[in-house]
Amino acid sequence: MQERQRRAFDAAMEAARCAYARQDWSRAFAQLERAHILGQRRVGAHTLTHWWMLKVGWQRRDGREMRGQGLRLLAALLMSRLWVPTGNTGGANVNPLQPMPIPDALRDVMEER
Repeated sequence: MQERQRRAFDAAMEAARCAYARQDWSRAFAQLERAHILGQRRVGAHTLTHWWMLKVGWQRRDGREMRGQGLRLLAALLMSRLWVPTGNTGGANVNPLQPMPIPDALRDVMEER
C-alpha cells in the first residue's frame, strides 16, 4: 500500500474507533467501509476492517452482519493477496464478490503516483 493510501486507511480506522467508542455504530461502520476499500488488497488491513465490522454487528445485535463478517474474515485471510473485488465496501449488505465503483473521494488516494 502506498504511503498516501496507508495514511488514509489509518485515518479511517481511527475515525471508526472513535465513533465506536462513542457508540455511534452508523458512523463507525461508514468509516470501516471506507477503510475496507482502501485496505482490501493487504491481508492485515483487510482482515482488521472485517474484525471491526464484526464488532459493530455485535453491538447492533445484527445477526446477518455477524454471520457475513465471520465468513468475510476467513476470506480476507485467504484471498486478499489473490483477488478482491475492487471498491467493494465489505458489509454483509453487499455481495462479497461484487466489484463496486471507487468513490470519488478515494479514487485519487488509491491511484499510484
